[in-house]
Amino acid sequence: MTGKQILLDAMSGKETARPAWVPFVGCHGGFLIGKTATEYLKSAELLVEGLKKAKSLYNPDGLPIMFDLQVEAEILGCNLHWADEVPPAVTSHPLAMGRSLADLPKLDASKGRFPVVTAALETLKKEIGDDTALYGLVCGPFTLALHLLGNDIFLDMYDEEEKVIEVITYCAEVCKRSADIYLDHGADVIAVVDPMTSQISPDHFGQFVTPAMNAVFDHIRGRGGLSSIFVCGDVTRNLEVMTKTHADNISVDEQIDMAHLRDLCREQEKSFGGNIKLTAVLLLGDEDDARMETLDIMEKSGKRGFILAPGCDLPYAVPVKNLQAVSEMVHDQYAREAAKSIQAKEADSFDDVELPDYRGARAVVVDVITLDSTSCAPCQYMMEAVHKAAEKAHVKVWINEHKIKVREGIGVMVKLGVRNLPTICINGEPAFASIIPDQTTLVKAIEKAAIKKMVDEH
Repeated sequence: MTGKQILLDAMSGKETARPAWVPFVGCHGGFLIGKTATEYLKSAELLVEGLKKAKSLYNPDGLPIMFDLQVEAEILGCNLHWADEVPPAVTSHPLAMGRSLADLPKLDASKGRFPVVTAALETLKKEIGDDTALYGLVCGPFTLALHLLGNDIFLDMYDEEEKVIEVITYCAEVCKRSADIYLDHGADVIAVVDPMTSQISPDHFGQFVTPAMNAVFDHIRGRGGLSSIFVCGDVTRNLEVMTKTHADNISVDEQIDMAHLRDLCREQEKSFGGNIKLTAVLLLGDEDDARMETLDIMEKSGKRGFILAPGCDLPYAVPVKNLQAVSEMVHDQYAREAAKSIQAKEADSFDDVELPDYRGARAVVVDVITLDSTSCAPCQYMMEAVHKAAEKAHVKVWINEHKIKVREGIGVMVKLGVRNLPTICINGEPAFASIIPDQTTLVKAIEKAAIKKMVDEH
């Protein structure tokens, strides 16, 4: 049986002899061939080269053609900031700048970077498509709506509900067109990637997101495709509503309890996927860390309807040996048994990592614990919210971003007791975990912290 068939069986909820394995190779494909993320994400030839290299190194059952949630946004008029090691970031929001939905360009296969995507997909379909399932990743309707509207969408969800629903409905139609482009050129699975849904409540998910997503998933099913909803970020509170959408598969990141997700998905007869730690294990760990993490996830998830994958887009410079260790655990039963005998390493104490001097600081200190605001959409918009609140607050504010892509960031996260990403801490206390507060709430929290600091000092 080919790896592709194992993945399609798992996606359909069947029991498989081993888990299906999908390394979400985005700009990491550029790293594999010595190219920057910018070069890689703009070239069909480089996409093909990078993904074929990933196939030879990691023996995957499925691969995404491109992991870039800004493809649709770029076509619709958002400006992008490009970087060497992460996908581009949205820097402007057309609907917040006075444009209307009717003014936005129509998305089709000839626009933006879709010719790059489709050329790569057609080539890969011919060269590796018989034994490797190919994923088309589209930006989900809520995240795309946020790209178009900016952070104001969170307030508008309370004050202008019909406006937000109109924009998200529009974005769902864009998702359908993107899905059609991938399906027309041979994609096997369409993953609707919507990380910003980790920032809203289950009620708001049901009101604003579920109808739009179901329209997309029904469309994909009508085309004979398989679908996945993929949310990077702590979406624990929304797992139940996610599993009740019409998606075939639910994919999540490292912050989710896989046993809980397994049970929820089996109740709804859906498959599920995840959720190897991106930084602490894959980027900063070693082969033993990768092996033990993989074994733990496999044990929790079982053999029915499960797809092993990293929690989100692989960081650019993930060591090849760590991903090969994951692949070894998937494919080699004897290696699995040997790895079980290896004891886990003692946890790092991070004694050398120092926290800011909250008492001595002549300002309110706001620490934002992120994956990386240049590549993680929820992290980007949380940082933007903090900077805007700092400008409006009537007190001095010092802002620090601690990226858990580096050891120092993990150390700060551990010492502050942060368990979810992204999280805002104010004067050393976690204040907003995996949710972006509205500006009024955040400004009040900062000013309240300043008053408390003054009282404590006197």
